[in-house]
Amino acid sequence: MFEQLGLIGCGLMGGSFALALKRAKLVKRVVGYSKSPSTTERAKQLGVIDVAAPSALLAVSGADLVLLAVPVAASEATFKAIRHGIGAETLVMDVGSTKSDVIEAAQLGLEGKLKTFVPAHPIAGKEVAGIEHAEADLFTGRQVVLTPVKATLRSNVQRATQVWTAIGAHVSQMTHQAHDSAFAAVSHLPHLLAFAYMNGITSQPDGQAFMDLAGPGFRDFTRIAAGEPTLWRDVLLANREQVLRQSQHFRKALEELETMMRTGNLTDLEQAITEASVLRGQWKLGSSTESLDA
Repeated sequence: MFEQLGLIGCGLMGGSFALALKRAKLVKRVVGYSKSPSTTERAKQLGVIDVAAPSALLAVSGADLVLLAVPVAASEATFKAIRHGIGAETLVMDVGSTKSDVIEAAQLGLEGKLKTFVPAHPIAGKEVAGIEHAEADLFTGRQVVLTPVKATLRSNVQRATQVWTAIGAHVSQMTHQAHDSAFAAVSHLPHLLAFAYMNGITSQPDGQAFMDLAGPGFRDFTRIAAGEPTLWRDVLLANREQVLRQSQHFRKALEELETMMRTGNLTDLEQAITEASVLRGQWKLGSSTESLDA
């Protein structure tokens, strides 16, 4: 049981975490702060937080658990803002989709209090953002990846694992380098491709007419293109090196398929499609990391 959760960022992710903790009776009080006062007040009206703090520092003052649910680009400024409110026994986590940049931000922002920080990435999300869409079940059955650094106290890693497990998540650990490489492949690149595909269709004179005829395949392929623009701008820029590397692998595979089509190579084209179909058929969401906001 935690005495107080200091929640920085009262949106979908932060709000859902607070609701999950409350339902599991893991926290006595939630003090929240968002850049927009109206968002913080709305979170209070909805019962997501108990107290609306006027600053990030005041939200974490006296808290034994802190969650940063802010855009990754805002991490360093946020860490600096809350540093003096973090106690020796405070557990600090984030929910960012990239980890190397957030860890660097924590090293600069938290300085000597880096031992309190356990970088976390819950693989969960929705097509819609905002505190109104927060729900206690958002992390149930989903994966949460922890990427602790050398300075992180092992006891805090254990506490973080216990918290996420208690609200229904499956917890794993990896290095932040391995995390960013993996998610560039299975999350960040797919979003980049979905954005490009939508822009490619709509930029054509008959683009809207094409979309009017679209069915389930189009819906499934483009679902993640509805992701929150600012969030995905920051993620793609923060992890650009790994995403661009994965983009090269994709370009190579696409060019191979295009060559088969141009030359009318039925055998190789069918084989390539079969391989992809079989592999996709063997994949299961329960053991994956797929999410709109991953």
